[in-house]
Amino acid sequence: MDIVLIVPIALGLSVVMFFLGWLINSKMGSSSIARAKEESSRIIENAEKEAKSIKREKLLEVKDEWFKKKQDFDGEVNSKRQKLQNYEKQLESREENIEKKYDLVLQKEKENKISEKQIQIEQEDIKKKQTELERLIYEQNVRLEKTAALTAEEAKNMLMENMTHKAKSDAAQYIKEIRDKAKVEAKKEAQKIIVQSIQKTAVDHSVETTVSVVQIQNDEMKGRIIGREGRNIRAFEAATGVDVIVDDTPEAVILSAFDQFRREVARLALERLIADGRIHPARIEEVVQKVQEEVEEEIIKEGENAVIQLGLHGIHPELIKGIGKMKYRSSYGQNLLQHSIEVAYMTGFMAGELGFDVNIAKKAGLMHDIGKTVDKNIEGPHALLGYDLAKKYNENPIVVNAIGSHHEDIEMEHPISALVQAADAISGARPGARREPLESYVKRLENLENLAKSFEGVAKTYAIQAGREIRVVVEPDKIDDNYSDQLAFDIAQKIQEEMEYPGQVKVMVIREVRKIAYAK
Repeated sequence: MDIVLIVPIALGLSVVMFFLGWLINSKMGSSSIARAKEESSRIIENAEKEAKSIKREKLLEVKDEWFKKKQDFDGEVNSKRQKLQNYEKQLESREENIEKKYDLVLQKEKENKISEKQIQIEQEDIKKKQTELERLIYEQNVRLEKTAALTAEEAKNMLMENMTHKAKSDAAQYIKEIRDKAKVEAKKEAQKIIVQSIQKTAVDHSVETTVSVVQIQNDEMKGRIIGREGRNIRAFEAATGVDVIVDDTPEAVILSAFDQFRREVARLALERLIADGRIHPARIEEVVQKVQEEVEEEIIKEGENAVIQLGLHGIHPELIKGIGKMKYRSSYGQNLLQHSIEVAYMTGFMAGELGFDVNIAKKAGLMHDIGKTVDKNIEGPHALLGYDLAKKYNENPIVVNAIGSHHEDIEMEHPISALVQAADAISGARPGARREPLESYVKRLENLENLAKSFEGVAKTYAIQAGREIRVVVEPDKIDDNYSDQLAFDIAQKIQEEMEYPGQVKVMVIREVRKIAYAK
C-alpha cells in the first residue's frame, strides 16, 4: 500500500484500541470499587461486633474484681470490728479488776492502821520481856561464876580455845582427806607419765673428771715433752691453759684442767706432737691452734647432731653452737650435753602425754642449761644468761621462759616450764648421774634436819637415804594425829622454798605414845 494510506489507518486503529481499552478499564474499576466497599463494610461490622463482645467481657471482669474487693474489704472491716469489740471487753474487765483491787487496798489500809497499834503494843511487851531475860541471864552468869570459880571472860576464853582447837583438828582432818584423795589420783598419773618418760630415754651417764691421760710409747718421750730447761712444757701449758703432770706414772702423761674444752684440745694436740715427733715451742703453738679450730668445728657438728637426734629444726646457728659446747661442760660431774638431751626427751614425752607441743618442749629441755656455755666473764645465774641468749636469737617465748624459770629465777608462764624443771630434777637425781662433794653433802643434811626442827612440837629429826628422806619425831602431847599430816605438808613446803636439792625429799612425821609402868 501507499504509505499515505497506511499512516491514517494506523492512527485510526490506535484511536479505536485506546477507546476500547478505556471502556474495559472503566467497567472493571467500578466493579472492584464496589467489591472493596462491600468488604470494608463487612470488616467494619465484624470489628464492631468484636468490640462489643470485648467490652462486654471487660465489664464482667471489672464487676467480678469489684465484687471480690468488696468482699475482702467487708471481711477486713468485720475482723477489725471484732478486735475492737474484744479490746472493749478486756478494758471493761480490767476496769472492774482495778476497782476491786482499789477496794482491797482501801480495806488493807484500814486493817494496817489497826495492826500498827497492835504492833506497838507487842513491841513494848517484847522490850519488857527482853529486859527481864537480860536480868535472868545476868543472875545466872553470877551463879555460874560462883559455882565454877571462873569469870565470864575466863570461861569465854576457855570456850574459844576449845572451839579453836576443835576447829583446827576438824580442819586438819578435812584437809588430810582432801589431800590424800588428790595425792592418790595425782601421784598415780604423775608416776605413770614420769616412769614412761624415763623408760623411753636411753641416754648414758658419763661422770667427767678433771684430768686426761695421754699414753706414750716409752718414758724417753717424757724428756722430749719437757724440753731443754722445761721450755716445751711451759710453751704447751701457755698455749693450752692446762697443767701437764709428768711424774713416775709409766708410759703416761697427765693433763689437768677444770675446763674440758681446753683439756680436750691439749690431749689431741699432745697426741699429734708425740706422733709427729717434732716438739718445740713454734710447732706446739701451730698444732694447738690447728687442733683448737678442729675442735670448734666439732662443737658445731655435735650441736647439729643433737638437734637432728631430737628431730628439731629452726634453731639459730649460734644456739646450735652453744648446744655443741655442752659436750665440753659438766654439772656436778655429769656431762652437760647428755644431761640436756635426756631432759629434752623426758620433757617431750611428758608434754605429749599432757597434750602440749612436743617440739617446743624438746627445745626447752635441750637448751635449759645453755647459759652454762656463755663466756665466764659475764656474771649472773646460768638460767638468766641462757634466757638472755635465747631471747637475743628470737627463740620461741615458751622456750625462753622455760630456760629462765627452770631454777625459779623468773616466774613460770607456761606448763612446759614446770615440765622442764621436773625433768631437770629427775635427770640430776638418777643414781650415778652426779657427784657431790662431801662437805656440801653433810651441810645439806644438817640444814635439812635443822629446818624440820624449827617447827613447834618437833622432838627429833633424822635425815636418811642421802638426804632424800627426813623422819620427824613429834611430841604426842603437842601434836595430834590429824595435825601430823598438816605438819608434814608444812615442812615439805618450807624445804621446797628454802633449800636446793636433787630429786625430791620425802617427809615422814612419826607420832607415838608410850606408856610405861613398873611391876615391883
